[in-house]
Amino acid sequence: MHTPLRIAVLECDTPTPNTNAKYGGYRGVFESLLKASARTLEQPERLNPDTDLEITGWDIVNGEEYPKLEEIDAVLLTGSKHNSFDDLPWIHRLVEFTKKAITHNRVRVLGICFGHQIIGRALGAKVGRSNEGWEVAVCDMDLTEQGKDLFGLDKIRIQQMHRDIVFDYPPDVIPLGHSPRCAVQGMYSPGHFVTVQGHPEFNGDIVSEIVGLRTEAGIFSKEQSVDALSRANNPHDGVAIGVVFLRFLLQGVE
Repeated sequence: MHTPLRIAVLECDTPTPNTNAKYGGYRGVFESLLKASARTLEQPERLNPDTDLEITGWDIVNGEEYPKLEEIDAVLLTGSKHNSFDDLPWIHRLVEFTKKAITHNRVRVLGICFGHQIIGRALGAKVGRSNEGWEVAVCDMDLTEQGKDLFGLDKIRIQQMHRDIVFDYPPDVIPLGHSPRCAVQGMYSPGHFVTVQGHPEFNGDIVSEIVGLRTEAGIFSKEQSVDALSRANNPHDGVAIGVVFLRFLLQGVE
């Protein structure tokens, strides 16, 4: 009998109200994605979706406790409404923990949106606001040759919700892809981490709720809102990306 895959989800934000009520935090959102991805993987002898995923959530915005690396197999850094470049105590703690996690000889790391940017920052890359503005809802991510090999696709369709970016690839990192509004859409270090700027865990309902609230708050214009909502429910490759994540994590426990 093999042991469960122990994944610590570092919750860098709280979801919007309806999403939070449905999933119980971003831990639940990612549990939904990873279980769906495990079912699609169709390798129950390696990863049973019902018994072999041990997913814990860690509120690292409001709390200071982090998982012990020797007690987990993987760390997942979620997206966030917060800025990855801010000079705040909790973000400094997160960056320092991330440095330890991505250099660990066994633990593997996944970075999503804000988490992708935090990994970039931990590696010394510049992170900040893009001059290209928001990238929202289902968009195309053009893959590098290495990205095509990793994902097994020529192009990725992925939900987006960002205007912050990693400006340049850190040294010794494999570029995975780009889009017209973001040159660094994903990073890969074999045996250490995989990141994407987009949100494989988001679905049309989640994106539509965020767009609605940000439109009400004046963050998105009416035109931006209409455009985003027109693409929010388009087909995307979230589960396929989740399958790649699981394959990557399983390599570390074999």
